[in-house]
Amino acid sequence: MNLEKINKLDKKASNNSRLDFTRLGGALLFMMIALIYASAQTGSLAEPIHSAQLVIAALIGAYMAMNIGANDVANNMGPTVGSKTLTMAGALVVAAVFEMLGAVVAGGEVVDTVKSGIIDPALVGDGSLFVLIMMSSLLAGAIWLNVATFVGAPVSTTHSIVGALIGAGVAAGGIGIVHWDKLGGIVASWVLSPLIGGILAAIMLYGIKRTITYKKDMTRAASVVVPYLVALMVWAFSCYMLVKGLGKSFSLPLSQAAAWGAAVALVAYFPSRFFARKAITNRTNSKETVNSLFSLPLICSAALLSFAHGANDVANAIGPLAAINEALTMGFNAASEGSRVPLWIMLVGALGLAVGLALYGPKLIKTVGGEITELDKTRAYCIAMSAALTVILASQFGLPISTTHVAIGAIFGVGFLREYLKSSHSKMIDLIVEAHQGEDRSRMEAYVARFNAATLTNKALMLRAMKKKAEQKKLRQTAADPSFTKKERKVLKKVYQKELVKRSVVSKIVAAWVITVPVAAILSAMIFYVLRLIFW
Repeated sequence: MNLEKINKLDKKASNNSRLDFTRLGGALLFMMIALIYASAQTGSLAEPIHSAQLVIAALIGAYMAMNIGANDVANNMGPTVGSKTLTMAGALVVAAVFEMLGAVVAGGEVVDTVKSGIIDPALVGDGSLFVLIMMSSLLAGAIWLNVATFVGAPVSTTHSIVGALIGAGVAAGGIGIVHWDKLGGIVASWVLSPLIGGILAAIMLYGIKRTITYKKDMTRAASVVVPYLVALMVWAFSCYMLVKGLGKSFSLPLSQAAAWGAAVALVAYFPSRFFARKAITNRTNSKETVNSLFSLPLICSAALLSFAHGANDVANAIGPLAAINEALTMGFNAASEGSRVPLWIMLVGALGLAVGLALYGPKLIKTVGGEITELDKTRAYCIAMSAALTVILASQFGLPISTTHVAIGAIFGVGFLREYLKSSHSKMIDLIVEAHQGEDRSRMEAYVARFNAATLTNKALMLRAMKKKAEQKKLRQTAADPSFTKKERKVLKKVYQKELVKRSVVSKIVAAWVITVPVAAILSAMIFYVLRLIFW
C-alpha cells in the first residue's frame, strides 16, 4: 500500500472519529438541557428524592426519545432516500419537522397501554416501586434501541418498551402482574405485520408492472394510471391520519374516515391527471419517466408517515415519563387514566425525536433505503402505500401490528417479488434459447429482443410456440446456454438473487425482531434491581 492510500485512510478515519465525537457531544448536550429543564419543573415536589427521580426519569426519557428518532424514523424516510426522491439532508429536515408536529399537535394523550395495559399497577401496591418500574423500562428500552441502531437493525420501539415493562414488572411483582394476553398479541404481530405489509407491497408493485411498465408505451400508460394511484394514496393517507395519526386529538370511525378520504381523493385526482399528462410531454418512453411521476406523492407520504409516527410512537418515550410525573406529583392512587401530558414532557419527547434523527438517523435510513434491496420511486410508493393500508386494515379488524415490521416487511415483499420475476424471466429466456438451439445466434438474439418488447399477451403466445418447438426438437434436457453447465447457471442464479435481496441483512433484522422483547425484559429486570438498591 503506497503512502497516498495510507494518508487517505488516515484522513477518513479521522473524519469519522470527529463526526462520532460531534454526534456524542450533541446527544449529551440535549440530555443536559432536558435535565436542567426538568429540574425547573420539580418545584411542586416536597420530597427531595422525588425531585431526583423525576429529573433522572426526564433524562432517561430524553435518551429514549433520541433513540426512537434514530431507529424508528428510518422506516418512513428510508425508501424515499433509497429511491433518490429526497437527499439525506432533505429527508432529515422533512422528518424532523413533521415528527415534532405530530408529537406536539396530536400526541397529547398518555397511552394507557404503556401505563396499565401491560402490567397491572394495582398489584404493585406502592408508588415508589411503580416509579422504579417505569424508570427501568424506559432505560432498558432506550439501551436496546441504541444497540439496535449501532448494529443497523430497525426494530419496533413499541416491542422494546413492552418487553421492558414485562421484565421490570415481573421483577417487582411476580409473574401475575403481567397481562399475558397482551403478550400473545405482540407475538402475533411479529408474523402478521411483515407478512401483511409484504403481501400488499408485492401486489401493488405487480399491479403497477402489469398496468404501466409492462406496456409498450409506458409513459402513456403512466399518465392514465398514476393519477388513480395518487388518488388511492390520498385516500389511504387521509384515512391513516384520521384513524391513526390524529386519533388522540380527533377521532372518527373508519367508515366516516374512509368517506372523507374518498372526497379528498376525488379532489386530488383531477390536478394529478393534469400534471401527469403535462409531465410526460416530450419525455422519453422509459422507466425513469414513469418514476419521476411518483416524486411528489412520495415526499408527501414520507411527511405524513412522520407526522403519524410522531403522534403515536412518541408515547413510547414520554408515556413512562408521564406516568412517573403523575405518580410523583399527584400520588400513586390519584393518577388518572387518559390524562394529558404536561407540555414540558411533550417537548422533551418531540425534540428528542428530532435530535436523535438528525444525529444518528442516517445509518438506519441507509439500511432501510438501500441495503436490503434496490429501491426506485415506484417500489418506494408501494412500500409507503402498504404501510398506510396495513394500519387501516389492522385498525378495522383489531389486529396488533408493528409499523416498523410493516415497513420492513414491505421492503422484503418488493425485493422477493423482483427476485421471482427475474427468475421467471430467466426461465423464459432459457426456453427461447433451447428452442433456437443449433440455429443462427443472431436469429435467437433478435427473437429475445422481440420477446422483451412484446406485451404480456404476445409473450404468452410466443412462449407457447417456443415450448412446442423445443419439445419437437427434444431439447428439454439440453443446457440452455452451451457456454455454461447447468450447475454453473444455478450458482449464477443464486448470486444474482442475493444481489436483489441481501440475505445477511434480512437475517440480522429478523433476529433483532425475535430477541427484542426478551432482551429488553431481561435488561429491564436487571436495571430495576439496581435502581431499587439505590432508591429503596
